[in-house]
Amino acid sequence: MPEPTDLAPLLLVLRDLMAWLKAGKVPGVVIGGLAASLMGRPRLTRDVDMLVLVDQGQWPEFIAAGAKHGFIPRRDDALAFAKETQVLLVRHQESGIDVDIVFGALPFEKEAIARATWMELGNVQAPLPLPEDLIIMKAVAHRPQDLADIEGILAVHPKLNLRRVRRWVSEFSSALEMPEVLNDLEALLSQRKKKT
Repeated sequence: MPEPTDLAPLLLVLRDLMAWLKAGKVPGVVIGGLAASLMGRPRLTRDVDMLVLVDQGQWPEFIAAGAKHGFIPRRDDALAFAKETQVLLVRHQESGIDVDIVFGALPFEKEAIARATWMELGNVQAPLPLPEDLIIMKAVAHRPQDLADIEGILAVHPKLNLRRVRRWVSEFSSALEMPEVLNDLEALLSQRKKKT
C-alpha cells in the first residue's frame, strides 16, 4: 500500500467525490490507477477515475451538484465532450487534482458497479471493483500501464474467476475488433502460470 502521506490528497478528493455521489444517490466505483494501486502493486497516480451510472438527461444537474462539492469542469464544453466521449472531466478545486468521471451504460459496467466492495481508506469509505472487473477494464483500455496494472493485480490475487475475465474480455475484443486485447490478456495469464 502507498504511504498514507502519498494518499492524503487523493483521500481528500475521494471524500468529496463520495459526498457528491451520495447526495445524488449516484452508484459508482473507483477505477483507474488508484484502484489498481490499492488492489495490485502500489504506483504513482495523480488523478482519480470513477465509473458512475447517471442517465444522460440528468448530466447537467449532476455537473451542477458537483460544483457544490468542489468539482469544476476542466473544459468549457464539458457537457458536449461528455456526450461525445462518455467522460466528464472535472478538477477538485481544493487539491487541484483531476477527476475523470466515466458515465457507464454497458451491462458489464452496471454489473461492475453492482458487484463493488466497499473499502475503508483513511477515514473515507469508497467502492472498489472486484479484481476480476478491474482486470477486464484494464484489458480493454489496453495501454502499457494497464497491462502492467493487470500483472500487479494477478500477482496479489492468486484466486480469481478467470472464466468471467475471459468471457468479458473476449466479448469486448470481438465488439471492438481488437484481437490483441484478448491475446495480450492470455499472454499475461500464461506468464502468471509459469511463475506459480
